[in-house]
Amino acid sequence: MALQSKHVVFDVVGTCISYEAFYDAIEARLGHKLRARSIGSRLLGYAWMEAGEKEYTYLSLSGHYVVYFDVFRSIFYRTLWQAGIEEPRKFATDDDREFLLQSYRRLRPRAGLENCFSRLREAGFTVWCFTSGDVKRVSGYFASGGVDFPLENFVSCDSIGVGKPAPECYKFVLDKFPKENCETWFAAGHMWDVAGAKRAGFKGAWVSVWEKEQCADIFGEMDVVADDLPKLADSIIAASAKI
Repeated sequence: MALQSKHVVFDVVGTCISYEAFYDAIEARLGHKLRARSIGSRLLGYAWMEAGEKEYTYLSLSGHYVVYFDVFRSIFYRTLWQAGIEEPRKFATDDDREFLLQSYRRLRPRAGLENCFSRLREAGFTVWCFTSGDVKRVSGYFASGGVDFPLENFVSCDSIGVGKPAPECYKFVLDKFPKENCETWFAAGHMWDVAGAKRAGFKGAWVSVWEKEQCADIFGEMDVVADDLPKLADSIIAASAKI
């Protein structure tokens, strides 16, 4: 029998990459004005990102795929309005928006990321990344953080024009691997992402660094769960040894 091929596919932003630099930029640029309206910088950032993911996904589902960063830019003032700012374009400017968007291009790797990848590779896994973002921006997060990652192992939804968590996205990645004697894992900090990948045929690994609450009652149980990236790697390796 041929040796088994083992692969772990990671979501990137939110999972491997922290949002803290983005939150810090909102606080530095608009924090004093937001606090005067009883709006937290972190909550505004979360609302903006989550609304961006929703609109990106809805556009994709409707058959009109738009790259995530363009969606993210477009809904800035709408998000301020929903946060309770009556006149968003008087509260903030295009320069403010671009400053914050540039901060999103300078996000940093989470603690333990390189260690996580190293442990998996030493255990015989090939590590991949599958992102809704563009490869140039997302691979830049790794490069600027000193994390070595082969560009050929990046896959973006932009290349197929369909956003996660559509089943065909995960199938597109699965089709890159052998059909026989192959073990495939999907790892993410977003339960909706891991759950979608698991339904498509991956084994699911969830790390709690971003969402904290698993909400298994709606997403289902994952094959492994951990509270940081190195522990997630160890959990995948231990589970793989039992297969």
